[in-house]
Amino acid sequence: MIRTLAITRSHEVVTGIPLEKLQPEDYAWIWVDFNAPTPQESALLTTYFHFHPLAVEDCLHVLQRPKLDYYEDLQFFVLHALDPETLRVEEVDLFLGQNLIVSFHSSVLQEVDEAWAEIIQHAHDRKIWSRGPVSCAYNVMDKLVDKYFPSVFSIEDELAELENRGSTESIEDLMNQVFDLRGRLLKLRRTVVPMRDLMYRIVNSQHVQSNNEHKVYFGDIYDHLLKLTDMIEADREMTADLRDSYISLNSNRMNSIMKTLTVITTVFMPLTLIAGIYGMNFTRMPELAWPWGYPAVLLLMFVLGGGMVMWFLKRGWFK
Repeated sequence: MIRTLAITRSHEVVTGIPLEKLQPEDYAWIWVDFNAPTPQESALLTTYFHFHPLAVEDCLHVLQRPKLDYYEDLQFFVLHALDPETLRVEEVDLFLGQNLIVSFHSSVLQEVDEAWAEIIQHAHDRKIWSRGPVSCAYNVMDKLVDKYFPSVFSIEDELAELENRGSTESIEDLMNQVFDLRGRLLKLRRTVVPMRDLMYRIVNSQHVQSNNEHKVYFGDIYDHLLKLTDMIEADREMTADLRDSYISLNSNRMNSIMKTLTVITTVFMPLTLIAGIYGMNFTRMPELAWPWGYPAVLLLMFVLGGGMVMWFLKRGWFK
């Protein structure tokens, strides 16, 4: 679907204008949104707008890294939208011209719909009208970045719960949850860091159609991305600390178990030796004919085993 939004020079909004009837010179500026377009509609990027083939290729093919390219009288942005539930990344492409902005995304996105509705609602505001397509680009970017926060907040809540459950769940379950959180944080980092770098380039670029007032707004988005980056790095460090703590705890438990088993084995080794000696079927063993031989051997085994246990307790091997 292709939808159009035009701002007249009298601050009025006109929507739903067919492309073939859209005359840019009749309006202050225009926004054309390719919202989950068909292949035939996607072809209009080349046949109608005559955008650069490389930019069109970036729109139609593999998911690209967030970036900014310059093509004569327009700028081309590749942005990333993020699903807070699945962390699935969706590409959003923007063509920004002097009085034209074209957005392209292969599926319906709530962020773009919200930016679209906001432009319509506040189009009478002279600040919105005077900023032109830059205001649309800012709104879209701002909505996209705002959707990153719920995912990070959700992971932070899970980390807090994980710390509280450390004494009630098995180490294996806790480790699986920690590695799952680290994997999700890595996905977020792969989205947030390139977007942060892109926004830094926008704020410091001399080619983007923006004055100092506009760059303040883009700088605000950049600050949000810096905050997100710091939160993600802090969460990654926390998961690393939890992982190391669980590994150390598991090692300590294993060492305690092995120490206990070693002590038990050590106690029974001489007892097994004595039992093995008198379990041999030799006929000339004097103790076998002695009436007190059996009680004496049991007493020896008891004294020997008890003595070793007392010695181990004294040395603190059971602690």
